[in-house]
Amino acid sequence: MKRTDGKHMKVLVSDTLAQEGLDILNAAKGLEVDYKPGLSEDELCGAVADAEALIIRSGTTVTARVLDAAKSLKWIGRAGIGVDNVDVPAASKSGVIVSNTPTGNMVTTAEHAISLMCALTRQIPQATASMKAGKWEKKIFKGRELFNKNLGVVGLGNIGKIVADRAQGLKMKILGYDPFVSKEKAASLGIELVDLDELCKRADFITVHTPLNDATRGIVGKKAFSLMKKGVLLIQASRGGVVDEDALLEALNNGTVAGAALDVFVQEPTAADHPLVGHPNVICTPHLGAATFEAQLNVAVQVAEQCVDYLVNGEIRNAVNIPAVPAEQVEQLQPYLTLAEKLGLFHAQLRPEGFDHVEIEFMGDVAGMETRPVVLAALKGLLSPSKGNAALVNYVNAPVIAAEQGITVRESSTKETHDYTSHIRIRTRCKDGKEYSVEGAVFNVNDQRIVSVDGYRVEVIPNGTLLALKNEDLPGVVGGIGCLLAEENVNIASMQMGRDVPGGTAIAFLSIDAEASPETLKKLEAVKHVLRVKQITL
Repeated sequence: MKRTDGKHMKVLVSDTLAQEGLDILNAAKGLEVDYKPGLSEDELCGAVADAEALIIRSGTTVTARVLDAAKSLKWIGRAGIGVDNVDVPAASKSGVIVSNTPTGNMVTTAEHAISLMCALTRQIPQATASMKAGKWEKKIFKGRELFNKNLGVVGLGNIGKIVADRAQGLKMKILGYDPFVSKEKAASLGIELVDLDELCKRADFITVHTPLNDATRGIVGKKAFSLMKKGVLLIQASRGGVVDEDALLEALNNGTVAGAALDVFVQEPTAADHPLVGHPNVICTPHLGAATFEAQLNVAVQVAEQCVDYLVNGEIRNAVNIPAVPAEQVEQLQPYLTLAEKLGLFHAQLRPEGFDHVEIEFMGDVAGMETRPVVLAALKGLLSPSKGNAALVNYVNAPVIAAEQGITVRESSTKETHDYTSHIRIRTRCKDGKEYSVEGAVFNVNDQRIVSVDGYRVEVIPNGTLLALKNEDLPGVVGGIGCLLAEENVNIASMQMGRDVPGGTAIAFLSIDAEASPETLKKLEAVKHVLRVKQITL
């Protein structure tokens, strides 16, 4: 990816970043690094105005206002896991990719949760404070063993699974809740998968490891606390807001929760008089889950490498607002991404009337792959002509634009196929109720073809400039078209034709060396028996 004006692409880093990460950015050709940690929102709006990339940690909040000011922004990189400090829907609407570093600090965060659990059950912080005050209160700091206790893990993502693994080393019994994990997968990890209610009823310790979103906000709340064993111990090292703080305070005060270890809060930094921070049965740390030398180095290096991969090489990794493609399918899927976008672009120029429904059908081998990115590629092609500039539509904002235009999108797949081992069909329904289709197939990695247009069988290479004609299937029509183009000094590179029945209607696609002028197109439309002419650029 390069700027068209030849200038270096600006990368704004608005939070502190390990020097190793900055070194990677500074060494990349074509990038200009602007390192300005600690900006206010007003300052951030000014600094990001001409930046192509923005790298942040938890200290920067990327609001819709910031995104509106970022006229050139293409990519936001979060050095860490959580992206709740980024307005992801607003970024998607603006076509900005949001990436995180999901593996850089997962071990560190999991270890912190285990440390909090150990410190909580043995009251280590309280005992330390007592000794530092000159006391020797051995009898009042009686703890509990972890051995043979039930640990309930809420959220079995990367961090939750590591916590479960480490806790098994302490000979704890693991109960897990995660609606996206199968019982078979959990069992293979030594975890008994249960629903949240059962976990609350049976667990002696509960640790929370979910992202913060609409589904998880307050997931450990009044109902959950009402089901817990009296004297349960809670560890919260995920995201502030996943645990309802008011409900937790009530559960601490009534004795349901004997103690809590908290690393995250709804408001950070916390107020000096925060009731949970001051509670005698709470130990707490100031969001230290990822605060190790190793983790900070890991996330800095990862986010810097991802930034270079995208801006310099056009490779997207760990995007949270674009579907992920399994590593083993990336190479296989690439020709289908190319084909789908070309099919969409072709179809939109051939049928510029507008449509309110689109269906993308996958047939054959491609149906067994991760097809969601291919759907996005098709939408990008379909919507680009309507925006007047293909650069305004990308994989990120294509679904948003479709929704804003009232277009419903449907996807279907079948392993069954007839003429080709793998192909894609795009069907659209226009606002007048008419339906149209275009179909393409992958012959090999570098050879994709359009094989059907509205039911007409063809074999068109989707590249360059095409003249699409519909005419009555009569002798001399094609000859007349060829003669006129020769007179207009338009050279035909290749021609593909199809028809419904002899003497009915036919279509022709002429690949030409350069775009035909509007005057030439009008002359073509005037040729006897020619019904329609469209010029398509791919």
